[in-house]
Amino acid sequence: MLTANLARSRTTDETITPLFIDPADERYRETARELIQLFEDHLDEPKGELEDAIDELTVADTDYKIVQGLAKLLKDECKFEVVASVDPREIRRRLFEKANERYPIVRQPTLGEDTQKLEVYSAIADELGISLEDCYRGMYADLEDNKRLVRIGTRTADRYERTGDASPSTTNLTGSSAEEYEHTDLTVDWLLTRYNLALAQAVLYDATEMRIRVWDHFGTVFSYVKLFGLMHRIYPIDADGDRVSSTDQATGYEAVLDGPASLFSKSQKYGIRMANFLPALPLCDRWEMTAEILVDETTNETRQFALDQSEGLDSHYSDGKRFDSDVERTLAQKWERANTDWELVREDDVFDLGAEVMIPDFAIEHPDGRRAILEIVGFWTPEYLESKLEKIRQVEAENFVLAVSERLECASEDFGSVADRVLWFKTGIHVYDMVEMADQYATGHAPANTDQ
Repeated sequence: MLTANLARSRTTDETITPLFIDPADERYRETARELIQLFEDHLDEPKGELEDAIDELTVADTDYKIVQGLAKLLKDECKFEVVASVDPREIRRRLFEKANERYPIVRQPTLGEDTQKLEVYSAIADELGISLEDCYRGMYADLEDNKRLVRIGTRTADRYERTGDASPSTTNLTGSSAEEYEHTDLTVDWLLTRYNLALAQAVLYDATEMRIRVWDHFGTVFSYVKLFGLMHRIYPIDADGDRVSSTDQATGYEAVLDGPASLFSKSQKYGIRMANFLPALPLCDRWEMTAEILVDETTNETRQFALDQSEGLDSHYSDGKRFDSDVERTLAQKWERANTDWELVREDDVFDLGAEVMIPDFAIEHPDGRRAILEIVGFWTPEYLESKLEKIRQVEAENFVLAVSERLECASEDFGSVADRVLWFKTGIHVYDMVEMADQYATGHAPANTDQ
């Protein structure tokens, strides 16, 4: 995403609006082409040299902030490595020890002193079995500016692709792992549309509340809500976006997401989560988002920020099923290795709770037709836990089971009628304990026996 100093927006008495660019505008397309080429030309070059080249780049009719913002997004897709034949710390240690035996020799630099320095470098290079150049360049190879650009997008510098000698990545600024988004190779169109999305994300750093309405891809959107740990309340709505009394009348859902300013005194960590969630919305064909943005902390003055599908924003997130927490991911991985006929599947059902709805985490299904619905209750704030418990107490499904973290300050009786369907866990959920719960509480019937 963009840093706050690279964000561009317009604030009026009532609203705040990102200053989107037109991806079809040739001046921006030319800027994007120059930047992409600049990055590719600096493959296997030090990061500091790339930064200098970006700062020196001047593009006619393109705002400096736009150039730097586009460059920031490209850097988010880069991998920078410490490239050295020997650990730089070991090179420095030996050089300093060797130099300590001889220096200071003279107070003013002389040719003789330079010759003695060369002798020191040569001696250490011989000890380490590396070239004099590798010794000199490797001494400070671990400084940030000296790290080398080994990959941009899906293009890798030739020698690293061939030999695989690059060290583990030291830079991944997006905060998105390969499992969390569907990467598209870097193109002009990708960069310009990604920039507009990043401008919108930057506005949300100071959101006090976000309201979203979606009319399709419910499971995908709400899985991202949970993935980024956003406090939420979900309500059924009709085609016009008005709330309705039950899911039977619903054509879509509205979610109210509490923002960083309201919950955690503008916790930057939570603000990044809310901004990270935004790309989930363009995965829908029809969506709307409104947010209250804090513009003055001393007076609590806010402005409204609104977006919908008409803005033409594109998402780089995958619309596939995903896990909302490490607990869920680990359970799914364990289940794949387990020896059981029960299958763990992502849950798309919606529990109608009257004014609100709840979307459970998993279903546990047996080939004979029996089925249990699983909700995992992990760590939440005390306030949100109480809201969660209130929802759970309203669920009337007989096949509803729970896995609850022992870290939570609650007891079985807090879960109302489902108190006897709670599986408590410490660090992870055991598959066969969950299978036993499903076998006991699943509903549905096995198919009739037709054997003669």
